[in-house]
Amino acid sequence: MKNTFGNSVTVTLFGESHGPAIGAVIDGLAAGIRIDEEYIKAKLSLRRPYGKISTARREADEFEFLSGVFKGYTTGTPLCILIRNEDTRSSDYEQVSRLARPSHADLTASYKYGGFEDYRGGGHFSGRITAALVAAGALLMKALEDKGILIGTHIKSCGSVSDRAFKDSEGEGEKDIKALESMDFPVLDDGAAELMKAQILAAAQEGDSVGGILETMVLGMPGGVGEPWFDTVEGMIAHSIFSVPAVKGVEFGAGFDITRMRGSEANDCLRTDGQRIYTETNNSGGINGGITNGMPIVFRTAIKPTASIFKEQETVDIIKGENAVLSLKGRHDPAIVHRAAVVVSAVTAITLSDLLAEKYGADWLRTGENR
Repeated sequence: MKNTFGNSVTVTLFGESHGPAIGAVIDGLAAGIRIDEEYIKAKLSLRRPYGKISTARREADEFEFLSGVFKGYTTGTPLCILIRNEDTRSSDYEQVSRLARPSHADLTASYKYGGFEDYRGGGHFSGRITAALVAAGALLMKALEDKGILIGTHIKSCGSVSDRAFKDSEGEGEKDIKALESMDFPVLDDGAAELMKAQILAAAQEGDSVGGILETMVLGMPGGVGEPWFDTVEGMIAHSIFSVPAVKGVEFGAGFDITRMRGSEANDCLRTDGQRIYTETNNSGGINGGITNGMPIVFRTAIKPTASIFKEQETVDIIKGENAVLSLKGRHDPAIVHRAAVVVSAVTAITLSDLLAEKYGADWLRTGENR
C-alpha cells in the first residue's frame, strides 16, 4: 500500500477510521515556516459534520504535533500531525466483514489484502482519513497565503441546484475566496445554499444521498511552474484530487465544454498592460503545456453521491460466495460535497507546495527570518 504523495514536499497518511488515531507526516518542508494552529483548527472545522445534512459521528479533531515543530515554526525535519479518534461505533460494521457495501472499497480491499484489512468504518479507505489531509494541507495553505497565493473552493452544484461561478478578475476573485473562508456550506450565492440543503434533506428522508460538483480557484500562482509531460500541473493536481474519497472526475478551465467550441472561441488571446502578460479569457484554466501561465488556476471536481445509503441493496456475501441483500446500519452522510470542499483546497495546497518547491527550492516556503 502506497500512502505517500509528492516529490519534493511529501505527505504520508496513516491510521484507520476506527483505530486509535489518524495522521500525516510531511517531509521535505523548509525550516522556518510559521505554524498557525488557529488557522488549522478553522480549516478542520469546515470538514466536520453538522446538522441533519451530515453524519451523526462527531469528532473533535484536536491535533498535536509529534515532531517537526518548535517554538511555532517548522524545524525542517519530518513533521508528524496526530488526530485521535474518539467517537467510534465499530459494532455497526460487523456485517461489512462479509457483505460488501455497493460502490465502497470493501470488495476491492478484500481482493487486495485477502481479508486482513480493517473494515470498521471503511478502515484506511474512509473519508475520516481526510481530517489528517486537511490538517497537513491547512499548514501549507497558510504558508502559501503568506506568499500571496490564495486557494478557495465552493459548491458549484449539488443535485440539480447550481451556484454561480467564481468571478474572473483577480480583485473580485479574491473577494470570492475570502467570503468562503469561514463557510461550513461554501457557496457564492446565498439563495443556492438553502435550495441545495433542501435537496440533501429530501434525499436523507428517503434513505438516499446526493452528489455535487466543487469548483476551485487558485490566485497568485507565478507562471512557469510545472513540467511539460508527466508532472504537468493538471496531472499532479488530478493525481492528488483523485486520492480524495468519492471523487469521480476533474476538469480544468472550460473542461469538457471546450469540445463544443471552435478554436477561435477556445483560444485565450494574450494581452499586456506593460507590466504583465495576461489572457482575455481563461478557458485553459491558468495552464498551458502543463505549466502555469500566471492566470488563475480553475478546476472542477465531481463528487459522487455518498455510497452509504439506507435503502436495501443487492450485494454478495464475500465469505460464503453467495448473493445477499444489505440493509445498512450506522451513521452516514446524505451528502459529503460540502465537507469535501476544504479537503480539495487542502490537497491543492499540498500539490502546489510540492511543485513550487521543485522549481524554487524548499526554502521558498519559509516565512520566518533566520535566527
